[in-house]
Amino acid sequence: MQNELCQRLGIEFPIFAFTHCRDVVAAVSNAGGFGVLGAVGFDADELETELQWLDEHVGDHPYGVDIVIPGKYEGMGELDPVKLEAELKAMVPDGHRQFAKQILADHGVPELPGGPRRELLGWTAATAAPQVEVILAHDKVKLVANALGTPPDDVIARVHDHGLLIAALAGSVKHALNHKNAGVDIVICQGSEGGGHTGDVGSIVLWPEVIDAVAPTPVLAAGGIGSGRQMAAAMVMGAAGVWTGSLWLTVEEADVPPAQMETYLRATSRDTVRSRSFTGKPCRMLKNDWTEAWENPENPKPLPMPLQMMVAIEAVSRGHAYPVQAVDVNFNPAGQVIGRANRVRKARDVVLEMVEEYIDALQSAQPGQD
Repeated sequence: MQNELCQRLGIEFPIFAFTHCRDVVAAVSNAGGFGVLGAVGFDADELETELQWLDEHVGDHPYGVDIVIPGKYEGMGELDPVKLEAELKAMVPDGHRQFAKQILADHGVPELPGGPRRELLGWTAATAAPQVEVILAHDKVKLVANALGTPPDDVIARVHDHGLLIAALAGSVKHALNHKNAGVDIVICQGSEGGGHTGDVGSIVLWPEVIDAVAPTPVLAAGGIGSGRQMAAAMVMGAAGVWTGSLWLTVEEADVPPAQMETYLRATSRDTVRSRSFTGKPCRMLKNDWTEAWENPENPKPLPMPLQMMVAIEAVSRGHAYPVQAVDVNFNPAGQVIGRANRVRKARDVVLEMVEEYIDALQSAQPGQD
């Protein structure tokens, strides 16, 4: 499994684990993989706390951080986060806010004292810039990934100046070529099966298209990978590794409330939907009463990014505070492979089982080989 990318990052296995839980990041990196912390929900001070903790818990192992600077969003160009938030707030119709509040009220989700802490998360260049400053101050971070669009030129330059690699997710050949031409080191190619923001082309078709188009830039295959057999298929196609996410929602270390965990454990591969109802861009998640309400043509349509999340952030915040009451309206990003995540395991065991199954799959494909 060792390849050039593993050597550049100093890891044993090319298994990349995207997660919003620092304990999962540490467990995967300590098991020989590469944990990647999703930073979008943290402000700069909170992210500093998370990364300090990771520095103390990963030993000599590296890890990465995932930021979100979309290639296109409302308010693009304004780099003052205070001004940007005020400008965007004025663009959100009151009817959308009231509709969201009504969904929560209908499901008996209690209100938060004082409302959500803030509305504008790290979905913009203005809010991501302070996160980048924090990230670059931590020596054990070896990779910065951008989840939506090609990273801005100044971000790529700063990451490279600090000796780090930079990656970006792509859901099409066009996006992948944009990343390569901008100087991105690694393209993360995610098929439609994947959780979170994703395009409409399936992995088995998209992976080889992107791998051929951007060669020799290394490609991590994403979307629908939850086992060593699936990893073997991606690597045989030419991927340099795999980028996984849904797999880590049900591990022992995941910071997921029991009610939400049970939702993930019960889910099948047919229980997800691509919806704009939380972020404003097509995002694969478990379908529930929230996603269904925003699909109803008689109701308001989701707003563009980041306006829709400014509407939905109250649902997310109240869902975190009251996971039992919000179980049918919670934000549950997950790919179709969530159907395989039907038991709770330690993250380390998931990594090692993937490696073992990967080796078995390759050996079974070569009958007579010892």
